Amino acid sequence: MERREFIKQSSIAAAGFAILPTGSLFAANKDKIKLGYIGVGERGRNHIAEGLLRDDVEIAAICDIQESSLQLCREQIKASGKAMPQEYTGGLDAYKKLLDRKDIDAVIIATPWQFHHPQSIDAMNAGKYVGCEVIAGLSMEDHWDIVNTSEKTGMPYMTLENVCYRRDVMAVLNMVRQGLFGELVHVEGGYQHNLRDVLFNDGKHVYGYGVEFGPNALSEAQWRTQFNIDRDADIYPTHGAGPAMHYVDINYGNRFTSLVSFSSKARGLAAYVEEMAPGNKNAKINYKNGDVTTTMINCANGETVLLSHDTHLPRPYSLGFRVQGTKGIWMDVAKSVYIEHQSKKNDVWDPVADWFTKYDHPLWKKYESKAEGAGHGGMDWFVFNAFVESVKQKKQTPIDVYDSVTMSAITPLSEKSIKEGNMPQQFPDFTKGKWKNRKNTFALDDSGF
Repeated sequence: MERREFIKQSSIAAAGFAILPTGSLFAANKDKIKLGYIGVGERGRNHIAEGLLRDDVEIAAICDIQESSLQLCREQIKASGKAMPQEYTGGLDAYKKLLDRKDIDAVIIATPWQFHHPQSIDAMNAGKYVGCEVIAGLSMEDHWDIVNTSEKTGMPYMTLENVCYRRDVMAVLNMVRQGLFGELVHVEGGYQHNLRDVLFNDGKHVYGYGVEFGPNALSEAQWRTQFNIDRDADIYPTHGAGPAMHYVDINYGNRFTSLVSFSSKARGLAAYVEEMAPGNKNAKINYKNGDVTTTMINCANGETVLLSHDTHLPRPYSLGFRVQGTKGIWMDVAKSVYIEHQSKKNDVWDPVADWFTKYDHPLWKKYESKAEGAGHGGMDWFVFNAFVESVKQKKQTPIDVYDSVTMSAITPLSEKSIKEGNMPQQFPDFTKGKWKNRKNTFALDDSGF
């Protein structure tokens, strides 16, 4: 069965090398690994779909506290013809029984954000590789805790930031490394996406994200809306930060040094509630999170990075990437590239296809057929494969614990900056000085990406 049709049918039916223990980098490859899944909601089932398509992965266990999610997962696995995994449920600590199993090599964590930190800590302490959805933790203490636990246990932690593997993002990385843009000066990215329409169905009406939320809502509206009520911050920074970090070699000869954030007034969610359900009580909520959050970051090597979080207003989807150097620029929104002395006309944009066809990343050229039909335009295959291959080869993950917490810590740092009247915040060095000598090998070869 073709990948696209398989996924369609099954979903419808449902520190660098220093972290690892001495010698483990040279351990023999495993032919097959056993994965445990903590959280099999919509995002977790996306990862289930990737695992079901591989002969080198056994889905040994799944854990969720909601029967509805487990049932959809059962139908998805049944449709694949693969063996049913052991289930763990019954309470918030049910995942700990999954972690007690000695045969499980790694876990995929796709639970609501507030559970990522404790579940990851417990998993590393249990000797499991951790592939965790964004974000890593809620506080700066959470992020340091993850670093310290990974270093102490020797277990790798990887944020499953799929946008790092987006095809155009990787083509631009290829161009950056070949010097097309010259010396980089400024990079932008973010999460600019209308997220108001996560569905809620009360039997009579289907509402959008922000109208109804909590236990009776569907999908992420059960928990994500509450973060917009409680926190004024860039609550989802990694889609923009992850690729930006690779462009300017953050944690690899460069690092973030300071950050300042600004938040607009919050009007979008309340206005949407009133439009969709006039008189609904949720239109009167004081949503703390501003509709547009802007964060500027300084780098040790002099570059600036601008991140935007914009999910509460009507707008087309865009991550707003911009890569600008002494020889040229790429802009995601304009879908254009300009390279001085090489573009067709002086100071006139070239269509991205003129450049991306030539500079398509070698990994995409090689693995395009495998990624075809995977979630988010194929990048879900790449990030899942990168994690699985690292576990099989018992080596460090290409997005390591330092990279993971650096892109995620922008949330509590931005919150503190906004709370303190847009005061700059010093960015911690999670590598403890190792950034000066580490080399950026992300996506340089196909031995795990």
